Amino acid sequence: MADGKLPKLGWRKIVKALGEAGFHVTHQRGSHIYLTDKERRHKVTVPRHDQVMTGTLLSIIEQSGLTREQFMDLLDSG
Repeated sequence: MADGKLPKLGWRKIVKALGEAGFHVTHQRGSHIYLTDKERRHKVTVPRHDQVMTGTLLSIIEQSGLTREQFMDLLDSG
């Protein structure tokens, strides 16, 4: 996004974008989905909410080891 703000996203779009980056769902416990990358270096927890809060989204991006720009590119490609 040109203004640097993160969009409001639901869990489905987040999981799909992380899938594009090579993450896969390992399991779900209650309202949280757990993903890991192929090398198991990064573990990511995504709450199963229709709208994930901005701070939570920033934490998810940090857990994944991606930059904000890389994550945004994954959203655009998906």
